[in-house]
Amino acid sequence: MKNPPPIMDSATRRWRAALFLFMLATGVSMASWVARTPAVRDALEVSTGAMGLVLFGLSIGSMAGVLASGGLVRRHGGRLVITVGAVLLVAGLLVIAGGAALEVSGGVFGGLALFGAGMGLAEVAFNIEGAAVERTVGRPVLPVLHGCFSLGTVVGALLGMGLTAVRFPVGWHLAAVALAVAAAGVWTVRAVPAGTGRAEPDADGVKGPEAGGVRGQPAVWRDRRLVLIGLIVLAMAFAEGSANDWLPLLMVDGHGTGATAGSLTFMLFAVAMTTGRFTGGPLLVRYGPAAVVRASAVVAAVGVALVIFSDSALLAGAAVVLWGLGASLGFPVTISAAGEGAGPGDASARVAAVSTAGYAAFLVGPPSLGFLADHVGLRNAMVVVFVLLGGAALITGALRRRPGAPVSEVPASQPDLV
Repeated sequence: MKNPPPIMDSATRRWRAALFLFMLATGVSMASWVARTPAVRDALEVSTGAMGLVLFGLSIGSMAGVLASGGLVRRHGGRLVITVGAVLLVAGLLVIAGGAALEVSGGVFGGLALFGAGMGLAEVAFNIEGAAVERTVGRPVLPVLHGCFSLGTVVGALLGMGLTAVRFPVGWHLAAVALAVAAAGVWTVRAVPAGTGRAEPDADGVKGPEAGGVRGQPAVWRDRRLVLIGLIVLAMAFAEGSANDWLPLLMVDGHGTGATAGSLTFMLFAVAMTTGRFTGGPLLVRYGPAAVVRASAVVAAVGVALVIFSDSALLAGAAVVLWGLGASLGFPVTISAAGEGAGPGDASARVAAVSTAGYAAFLVGPPSLGFLADHVGLRNAMVVVFVLLGGAALITGALRRRPGAPVSEVPASQPDLV
């Protein structure tokens, strides 16, 4: 007979709620920036090419944060890394706001680098914290955690659209968001326990090869199962990032819609992602991660195929719902599987490694489609996404839970105890 899941104490409830709150805040902050990008470009009075160079600051900062986060968590624990990430997020938003108000391109570039570094540090640390909460409560947590980020992007996009419509100054908008993120960060840091993910020294006082961050990550990749999980997260993160980067332009250039329709299509994708992440928990408990991610990859592949091969803009727009629903659970479920069945220290190293691979695919992979699109067109370039999703569906057996994994002990009929 399966054991019922443990009832959470008040400290664990605050811990989980704090993670949800700050992920929501980061989603709002990211979407607020994206929504006001045209206003920032106009304030700086730069060309689209020059704005592309300014945006490069976000990529540099994000990858630096992602690559550093795992090793820092192993050394100092997740709470300290989240604290540093929150400080950088707030500082970055304030610098962006000041740079836009003062019309200084270098200021916006520097602010984006700080913002991206904070986002990268916090995201990996939050995945490690979320996996730890899952092991504590015996229920899926990471899908809802990522769902909070998706919900934040919807809220931030709507807020940005509204403030843009009334010509609210972008500097004051981003400054207000920075204050909200700061408030969420303070509450989160107070609720998160110290030491999560920190590597404990062995008898000789050595913390193990994984403690070295990027240099130590090859040690955990010797596990064949983890390599397959990494390939799945690469494909699923690439599918999500491709929609984030290209979907509005794909509808405008590939299907001849107007700019407003392109933006609304992206909003539809974001809503589908949010819905999938908030409703996926019961499916994971009932059918297991392997079956759910396999079905998700197939659903996303069907959506992408309809967007690519259908000549109907209406059908392509509707298919975006399938794309979003299918891509929604891939990232959080693979990260959860990476840390499953290992000790706390090893789990944090494995989660950090898979998170780094996923965020690298999310941030670096989709922009490469632009180079391919120059030769074959954007719709045809999306065939890469379709092929990756098909490949991911074939190897989801790697996500089958190992014996003794905490979440597999939860009966399907048992409600989530909150």
